[in-house]
Amino acid sequence: MKKQLLNLAKIILPLALGVGLIVYFLQSFSEEELVDIYRAFLEADYRWILFSLIFAVLSHISRAYRWKFTLKPLGYRPKLANSFFAVMIAYLVNLAIPRLGEFTRCGVMAKYEKIPYDNLLGTVIAERIADLIIMIAFSFLVLYFQFDVIGSYLGEKLASFNLPLSLTTLLILAFSFMILGMGGIYLLFTRLQDNAIISKIKGFLVGITEGVKSIWKMEDKVAFILHTIFIWAMYVLMFYICFFSLPETSTVPFEGILTAFIMGGFTVILTNGGIGAYPAMVGIVLGLYGVEGSTAYAFGTIVWAAQTILLLVFGAASFALMPWYNKKRDKYAAELA
Repeated sequence: MKKQLLNLAKIILPLALGVGLIVYFLQSFSEEELVDIYRAFLEADYRWILFSLIFAVLSHISRAYRWKFTLKPLGYRPKLANSFFAVMIAYLVNLAIPRLGEFTRCGVMAKYEKIPYDNLLGTVIAERIADLIIMIAFSFLVLYFQFDVIGSYLGEKLASFNLPLSLTTLLILAFSFMILGMGGIYLLFTRLQDNAIISKIKGFLVGITEGVKSIWKMEDKVAFILHTIFIWAMYVLMFYICFFSLPETSTVPFEGILTAFIMGGFTVILTNGGIGAYPAMVGIVLGLYGVEGSTAYAFGTIVWAAQTILLLVFGAASFALMPWYNKKRDKYAAELA
């Protein structure tokens, strides 16, 4: 019963947060601003949005192909079609239940390609580590080149709370607490080695370490790294092209686009597929670069909706096509035997 309630909470809480954010931000706009949002939806050039989805599809195909490189050292050579279907099914499931998609992805691949589930999960961990490294690199680039813009915004927000501390002081305190926290974790790990929870955490960290090592040990590591770069380049290009859909967003500098891209990406962790949170965060960031709040929010909603619809269509199609494709494949193999 407790497990069922926990699983239900994993679905309901992120969704409730997303819906709550939608209601909150829409209520914060005046009637005139709501009219501006509606106008932006009508006046947007959706040809740019449709064009951007081509690069989204290319990134998904590349992700499916990249998976083959991590499975090759284990002796498995899955069909690209099955790999693509599994990836799209994972995206679809993640829209409903965050982070469950990767487990589903491994499950359907294990079923149709006859690959052990544990082996598949290990390769997915390696992939996610590579993606995390790229995400962290982008984040540091944004912080380095846009610190003045982000710092000014955070400074204004802190000033509104009348805190007796500057942004610099808070950053130093945060860094100090982080160092102390890391020291405390180290002490826990060394003194409570037999604790069940500590053992699980250590096992998880060991798995991450092994995942990183597997990338450098694989025969096709250069191809794997190039595909990873290509995937993220397609993500950025997809997002960048959308800015030409509205006159107000077409003049945003590239550093602003990159900042919105990174900050918007983090919201997917908070809610189901970024519902509510993605448009809000993109809108906040674009506001720092001179885009009116209502237009910025409308733009974020358009981009989010386009990406979500793409995942829904391709994910649902993959659910239907994967069994059909493999049935045809098995029938063809039987005829040749």
